[in-house]
Amino acid sequence: MTGFDVKPLSTIYIDKPLRNHTLMQTIARANRVFRDKTNGLIVDYIGIFRNLQKALAIYADTRKRKGDTPIKPKSELIKELEQAIKDTETFCKKKQIETEKIIKADKLLKIKLIMDATDAILTNDDSKKNFLLLAGNVRKLFKAILPDPAANKYYAEYSLFNVIADKIITESGDVDISQVMSKVEKLLDESIGAEGYIISEPLAPYGEHVTDLSKIDFEALRKKFQRERKHIQAEKLRGVINSKLTQMVRLNKTRINFMEKFQQLIDEYNAGAINIEIFFYRLIDFAKQLNEEEKRGISENLTEEELALFDMLSKPNLSNKEKQEVKLASQKLLKALKEEKFVLDWRKRQQTRADVLFTIETILDKMLPRTYTPEIYRQKCDVVYQHVYDSYYGAGKSIYTHANA
Repeated sequence: MTGFDVKPLSTIYIDKPLRNHTLMQTIARANRVFRDKTNGLIVDYIGIFRNLQKALAIYADTRKRKGDTPIKPKSELIKELEQAIKDTETFCKKKQIETEKIIKADKLLKIKLIMDATDAILTNDDSKKNFLLLAGNVRKLFKAILPDPAANKYYAEYSLFNVIADKIITESGDVDISQVMSKVEKLLDESIGAEGYIISEPLAPYGEHVTDLSKIDFEALRKKFQRERKHIQAEKLRGVINSKLTQMVRLNKTRINFMEKFQQLIDEYNAGAINIEIFFYRLIDFAKQLNEEEKRGISENLTEEELALFDMLSKPNLSNKEKQEVKLASQKLLKALKEEKFVLDWRKRQQTRADVLFTIETILDKMLPRTYTPEIYRQKCDVVYQHVYDSYYGAGKSIYTHANA
């Protein structure tokens, strides 16, 4: 009881006398926070908790209110779950979502009603966040009650809210829709009236696949938007753009202005300044701008890595000749660093870090246009060093090798 610490442990069965620090330590074994586990369960076969108050008087935090105890009866947890379900149902009613009708519907109608509910919730970010918080609380409390069969009474509501939340998260990010829908259908297939309780593993985290925006048929997307649930289609496109944009900014931080424009567009929609149609069509226009930005390296005859350095080293009003000099400086600097300076764990040793900085300063001093003042030169050296420190890990590994994997 006192010689191990396994955070996933959720239940302890006590069938022998324990007291004082041994009792407190035993209780603590099941009370470690782990992933979506928020509490532990103590099953007492011999009435051990008559010794609890004595142990608490010795070892508990004296600053807590009198009578406050870390051990609570399971019935209180069930009451919390009932209230959480009630709060979520109240939210759904305000959105014209009939949860009882969805639960009682057959499978095909159930899927349709879930899609309708998802569309109703995705009217803005506040609505989406509020539902996810409510559904997350239901999920947390339901899981906390397991493996008590009493949880089965609430499985219908739990599964419904869980499926809708999963669908919302799906539409908000770039994920494999077919994979998620198979999980949704599996959950819907489970018998709500089954005896006993159901313990299922949490859904696996979604992958980091990023959609190629250049392969999207925007005209087909427009037609789909007009005939299907508009909020879902807009949320799906927004999620794809966000995923792609996050990757693009990670590879080239000078693209942060795209992130700012994207956030401004979302803020306008959430504030009600534009309706869902305008929001969707502006998302399409923004996706096309990202496509053009992603192709810019090709037009500049630079790789993604070289383009990032080129953008950092550039400054306004460069002539064509100066622009070419900056390109050559970017290419030569990157080649020298990758071939000679990015050794294994270079960031961990002061000498190798200094060597990288010296190489940056030397090459840029020789190759940047003469119109760069000492102040601009110093600024560019600092920016480039921070970029390579953040992006290149050494021994051929970098954010670019991961992105291209």
